[in-house]
Amino acid sequence: MVENDDYAAFVRRVITAYGRRIASGDIEGLTTLAELGHQLDDVLEHAILGLRDSGFSWNDIATRLGISRQAAHQHWGGDQP
Repeated sequence: MVENDDYAAFVRRVITAYGRRIASGDIEGLTTLAELGHQLDDVLEHAILGLRDSGFSWNDIATRLGISRQAAHQHWGGDQP
């Protein structure tokens, strides 16, 4: 089993290294990096909706994101309960 904090730290290191590579002159990688950003947005939405399905409140989620409950619900809530 991989701990979430360790796994997240690994992912951050990989993304940061990729950004540095692009910044050093790999302009072709910029498109892929932007696509990864969009994919991360999709994954975040999937995770949030999964947490809601698991019974977590908008307040639980918003607190972890550092935003208001209302902002979380407006962004990801739509017509969901």
